[in-house]
Amino acid sequence: MISFVGAGPGAPDLITLRGAARLGAADVVIWASSLVPEAVLSHATADAQVFDSAAMTLEDVLAVYEAHPDAAIVRLHSGDPSLYGAIGEQLAWCIAHERSWEIVPGVSSLAAAAAAVGRELTLPGVSQSVVLTRLPGRTATSVPDRESVAGFAALGATMAIFLSAARPAELQAELLAASSAYRPDTPAVIVIRASWPDERVIPTTVGQLGQTLGDSGATTTALVLVGDVFEDTPTTSRSHLYHPDFAHGFRRRSTPGSTSGRPARRAP
Repeated sequence: MISFVGAGPGAPDLITLRGAARLGAADVVIWASSLVPEAVLSHATADAQVFDSAAMTLEDVLAVYEAHPDAAIVRLHSGDPSLYGAIGEQLAWCIAHERSWEIVPGVSSLAAAAAAVGRELTLPGVSQSVVLTRLPGRTATSVPDRESVAGFAALGATMAIFLSAARPAELQAELLAASSAYRPDTPAVIVIRASWPDERVIPTTVGQLGQTLGDSGATTTALVLVGDVFEDTPTTSRSHLYHPDFAHGFRRRSTPGSTSGRPARRAP
């Protein structure tokens, strides 16, 4: 079995229980030292054969799969494998070679970044959508023309921009394109190495983003968050879900001061 395991954002205790179990049972582990802290390997046994994929090509990785047809293999990907994980071509190989495989989800760096900032990414009346995107770069052909940062900026939704810290001036220009719903004073936050021991959280604005990002010196493992949900002032919006006037399948409408909650019943 080849298990594509999400290592989480960095902290070794933010890997899932299933991911840790797969590492503990692995004969072979392939991980990227440039993206995943070595501490995450503490979940693997001392007998596991470990390969560092930081300098490996896809062909090198596939050669390891081919050389260990009966092994329990963990391919450890940073964050969650479904987000910029480059697992599609590996899954295609597994299918073509009739190898058993699975995907073990992981905690995304986006979740860790939001936790570090201490904000909800979706607030009633402010933003109910989150756009995850990136600038096109050396891999420009990977990003469809219709999915530009400037195009998404027209929505004004909460935006999380991956893999773009090395081009701060271009990123700011895209966010402030003529069609953008963002303003120069729209809040932005740079989260560098979320959940790592040297994590940094740098608040700024879209108008100051280029300079702030450049001054940070970060070019990798940095996530840029943009949107009005990051305003310093506390939100005055209230979710309908827990409002006493809002009924749903598990709760009736209630009058102020009444209590409709009941202790949860535990399974025997």
